[in-house]
Amino acid sequence: PLVTLYTYPENWRAFKAQIAAQYSGARLKVASSSPAFTFGQTNRTPAFLNNFPLGKVPAYQGDDGFCLFESNAIAHYLSNDALRGATPQAAAQVLQWVSFADSEIIPPASAWVFPTLGIMQFNKQATEQAKEDVKRVLAVLNQHLNTRTFLVGERVSLADITVACSMLWLYKQVLEPSFRQSYPNATRWFTTCVNQPQFKAVLGEVKLCEKMAQFDAKKFADMQPKKETPPKKEKGGKEAAKPQEKKEKKKEEKKPAPEEEMDDCDAALAAEPKAKDPFAHLPKSSFVMDEFKRKYSNEDTMTVAIPHFWEHFDHEGYSIWYGQYKFPEELTLTFKSCNLITGMFQRLDKLRKNAFASVILFGTNNDSSISGIWIFRGQDLAFTLSQDWQIDYESYDWRKLDSKSEECKTMVKEYFAWEGDFKHVGKAFNQGKIFK
Repeated sequence: PLVTLYTYPENWRAFKAQIAAQYSGARLKVASSSPAFTFGQTNRTPAFLNNFPLGKVPAYQGDDGFCLFESNAIAHYLSNDALRGATPQAAAQVLQWVSFADSEIIPPASAWVFPTLGIMQFNKQATEQAKEDVKRVLAVLNQHLNTRTFLVGERVSLADITVACSMLWLYKQVLEPSFRQSYPNATRWFTTCVNQPQFKAVLGEVKLCEKMAQFDAKKFADMQPKKETPPKKEKGGKEAAKPQEKKEKKKEEKKPAPEEEMDDCDAALAAEPKAKDPFAHLPKSSFVMDEFKRKYSNEDTMTVAIPHFWEHFDHEGYSIWYGQYKFPEELTLTFKSCNLITGMFQRLDKLRKNAFASVILFGTNNDSSISGIWIFRGQDLAFTLSQDWQIDYESYDWRKLDSKSEECKTMVKEYFAWEGDFKHVGKAFNQGKIFK
């Protein structure tokens, strides 16, 4: 069964559940962008709050209606027995490290890292105390890992997933080489974890900090809500009405601000600089991508979604591309091949609003291929529009299809429906992944 994880993009708390699902094989749909989920809006609706009273994410919902909030509970539920601990002793040790992450790592990590992101005021005493607390955490890990590869047992467990995700910001932002030099076992363990295929499929490449980030007063000032400047007193009735208007406007603006419900992690997301929209130069299109995605997600593919697609498709405003993985000889086990697809999707999260794709794995273990149909806003290959989207696309051969040709219509039908002859492939359908 396909289950849904509601979150905002790049939420390290959600990463725990996503990585656990990579190991267990749980079919997890990540709803992190419109129309499925918009942070600050969807999580305030009565329907969402009925299932998740706090309105926080990540939040889990199964097809059977079973719901969970709190990231550790969700990650535990999506794990398998090997991740949870196969014996009572191992299970207790996993819980020990999960609790250790929450109580010993997250508080000092937040106190140290968040001022460097401009989302918390710098306090020298608090930062120095946080550094000492982090040193103590690293010392505990370093000693424990002196004779161990992983925290519990001989393989990755939920303990490794939870602790590594909790330390992501530390290693990416402040643990420079000279600081981590005293804790080689801890750093070796962290890099081992984040380079596992299941971690990489979710996190992408994790680059360790080269220079310790410092508090930036200007960045912090820029991150603060802008206060209204009181207007100068003017003579005359018209001008006298303005302060009251501004006050009412300010109240209206304050009401929907998602920052009211943000925890430190939500604030970290908000701290990301707003990038220029790569599609801003394109004229408005008559094709409503979100409407098609709703049809595809909720109604029959062959009788409703595909006819809707062709009835409304804007041949000038959108283009259709066929992508084929260049190195099929390197594909081994099918689950690893699927990780390539899901990893690419994860790294393209911000492209979802202007794209749709169905990518299919064909064949069996050690004899497979990957190819897919992609729909992009505009007439160019979208990956070239942003550096963030260029990690994976060069591993594929790309061919722009004539959207009015019979070849294109056949391929769209087969790839969207996951059924057909697939004559150009020569291998049987194994499984598919949807980017939407």
